[in-house]
Amino acid sequence: MMIIYLLLVLMIGIWSFSFVLVDITFEFMLPLSVVLYRFVIASITYLIIDFCLFTKRKCSKEIIEKSPKYSKNDWIMIILSSLFGVSLFFLAQYVSIELIGPSLPALFVCLLSPVFISLLALFLFKEKLSKKKIFGFAIASVGAFFLVTGGNIQNLTPESPNFLGYFLALLTPFQWALYSSFTKKVSSNNSKMKLNKYISYLGVLEVFIIMLLTNQFTDFIENIINPVAFLTAIYLGIGCYVLGYYIWQKAQSQLKSFKVASFLYIEPFLTLLFSMLLQRTETIVLWNVIGGLIVLGAVLLINYK
Repeated sequence: MMIIYLLLVLMIGIWSFSFVLVDITFEFMLPLSVVLYRFVIASITYLIIDFCLFTKRKCSKEIIEKSPKYSKNDWIMIILSSLFGVSLFFLAQYVSIELIGPSLPALFVCLLSPVFISLLALFLFKEKLSKKKIFGFAIASVGAFFLVTGGNIQNLTPESPNFLGYFLALLTPFQWALYSSFTKKVSSNNSKMKLNKYISYLGVLEVFIIMLLTNQFTDFIENIINPVAFLTAIYLGIGCYVLGYYIWQKAQSQLKSFKVASFLYIEPFLTLLFSMLLQRTETIVLWNVIGGLIVLGAVLLINYK
């Protein structure tokens, strides 16, 4: 049991530093190029894993053919998951990191996602709304105000110089909540690793199309042999996605969901620590942190059993 907790600590450390690493990479590479490079590496890794498994006796052709197939509804959910969990999600997140630094986007997605997920569960999965949850949502609303605005409502007006960064950062927890809800609706007959693989493949295709439409693919080609870009893509693709998601799934199968989710609440504060140590430019203020702590308390209340 101790091993799974150590793996979760490793996962959170990897995910926390990724926000700062991405911010550093933007000094010479566009956000979409980083997204594409990340999922190209992840997809290649899945292909290598599949090839290695296929060559083993226990993964013969006959066994693979017996693997349950996704239904039409499953594929719709998978496509939506790739949009809101990969292409559109990381586009919004990475551009917001470029505009306002790594810490605020980390605070937004890690602390507000559980609130949005809980709200969506009320409608999609018909979960009951208890008095405790109502009180928790009320507290979360207060905390979210300070977390998002930093105590200054002007930050959310179009005239604010940081408006676009705040707006995109605020989109990410909502998109992640949609992604989590869609993947939950996918048939559980297949492994989550298989699901992540297909989402990665679709993400590469979607980001590639977006880059072609916006004339940004040249930037990806120019940086494909850049050693810093390559190492960043290895870290993000294999470390954050393939390894990180594997640890997440393994933990979910061995521990209660709220125990696993509680590790996510540490992530934005570790990101802030990494950002301060590396002296990255930030727009975060004290009220953002206070708001984040209030939301954290509300999330724990909402999910307390």
